Amino acid sequence: MPYKDKEVEKVYYPIGEVASIFGVNTSLIRFWEKEFDIIRPKKNKKGNRLFTKADLENFQIIFDLVKKQGYTLDGAKQKLKESVGNLPKNDQIYEKLEGLKTKLLELYNKL
Repeated sequence: MPYKDKEVEKVYYPIGEVASIFGVNTSLIRFWEKEFDIIRPKKNKKGNRLFTKADLENFQIIFDLVKKQGYTLDGAKQKLKESVGNLPKNDQIYEKLEGLKTKLLELYNKL
């Protein structure tokens, strides 16, 4: 039986790879990192930036806003803030979970 290499999912992406994924220069990646708070790469001992999948998803959002939809940097920042504002607050989520918990406990006690 031949040996098969397992598919390994990458956890971290170096800045050069991120730049090639989006077809931009590494300097633009560094610039967006400084401009947008949602991008926070890890740095190794040498100081090289290592981006996660979440960072790539955030880059995709920023790339779409700035490069494809034509937003300015300030406009993209505002759009991101509005998107975050539409998310439910922690207390709302907690209340919904508490309600769900009580309903489940009622069902369990009926069994």
